[in-house]
Amino acid sequence: MTTLHVKVEGTLFSTEKDVLMEHSEYFRALFQSGMKESSQDEIQLQSLGSMGFLIMLRVLAGERPILSCEEILQAVECAAFLQVELLTKHLVNLINSDNCVVMYHAAAIYGLLEVFHAAALCIRDIYDLVEEEVRCLPTDLYEYIDSLLPSTFVAVGAHTPTIEFLEDVSRTMCYLNEQENKWESLGCIPEHASTFLAGVATLDNKLFIVGGARGANKQVVEMSFCYDPDSHTWSDFACPHQLRYEVSLVGHEGHLYAVGGEFERVPLASAEKYSLSSQTWSFIKELPQCAAGPPATNTMGRIFICLWKPLDSTVIYEYDILKDDWISVTSIKRTQSYGHCMVGHNDNLYIMRNGPSDDFLRCTMECFNLTTQQWTALPGQYVNSKGALFTAVVRGDSVFTLNRMSTLVYKVEDNTWRPAKEKAGFNKGGHLHTFFLRLPRNKS
Repeated sequence: MTTLHVKVEGTLFSTEKDVLMEHSEYFRALFQSGMKESSQDEIQLQSLGSMGFLIMLRVLAGERPILSCEEILQAVECAAFLQVELLTKHLVNLINSDNCVVMYHAAAIYGLLEVFHAAALCIRDIYDLVEEEVRCLPTDLYEYIDSLLPSTFVAVGAHTPTIEFLEDVSRTMCYLNEQENKWESLGCIPEHASTFLAGVATLDNKLFIVGGARGANKQVVEMSFCYDPDSHTWSDFACPHQLRYEVSLVGHEGHLYAVGGEFERVPLASAEKYSLSSQTWSFIKELPQCAAGPPATNTMGRIFICLWKPLDSTVIYEYDILKDDWISVTSIKRTQSYGHCMVGHNDNLYIMRNGPSDDFLRCTMECFNLTTQQWTALPGQYVNSKGALFTAVVRGDSVFTLNRMSTLVYKVEDNTWRPAKEKAGFNKGGHLHTFFLRLPRNKS
């Protein structure tokens, strides 16, 4: 590879020319232009901060640095000026309640549209927390946020199709009207769809149901279903090549990932991904072991899955999309329990598991920080009465959990969950699927 020296604000950086050409539209156009700079081994960039350029090099090298507000400003400028998609994606993944307004304003100034829209959606979801800052923005930026739809908490119970069509309440999908504190209907899932042991995930503001089973004999459902809230319509699409139920489903960057599961009561290690653009399934690298319904989540633009190993080890793996491989991230020794769940918030993974067999409604929680690679046991215990924490989903800095009695909302502060408010419960028994969708203002 050819080494290139780039001078930015008086600082000289050494990097690989091919790497810059691969990831930067600016450098690709420059080196293919035939201009004198295209053949030089040292060039100088004007009107660009050295800090932003250094952050770009770190990201291109595979790092995922956590950035301060000043670093964000320079990184946004660099991503826009040099047109570096990988840096833009990293900035999107960093958006949180502490930096969303800074990201939004900076992206508006430099025309970085992907960051601009993602930050605006984050602000819309936590508007009450950042309203004072938003009010200081230019009018057009404030109005754009106001035009967006907020995320709404949605739930559906475990439903298995019956031989005869029944207008069963278990088929009804509902959303939480937070202002009136009541659950309202979004209509029924399709007659032949099953949410019993199904993979359920959202992607691009659509709901996807993959797999699932019918009845006690666990007959696999051979069709997948998609709900579009904008048109309030359901459609079906192809099932994975390997039929499966008790499958974990994750939506990420235009793809659905169906991981593990069972078929004819045999646990599976196989995994597949579905491309929304090509509407096709393809196999990816198998899991390190067979697993039915392994806890899975995505955060910071990364996909994680949690597996039990022999001798009571819990191991977290990351799926490396570029390498098509499952990479062991961390492990911890804990006694296997009745059930456990994993949810991501910023650069933290939270693992919840119920307590010993004599107190299985009590959950313990531990946090693994992706940046420091450190585990922390959270103080206290969390009640899992009728499924509360095993439905945990995140919006901004709030975690919504649900059972028949209440929707309990936790506030994440200093990596600790603090009960913040209580809303109406969901009066349906059994396992629940919960998620967020941006619903049209007129939901009828």
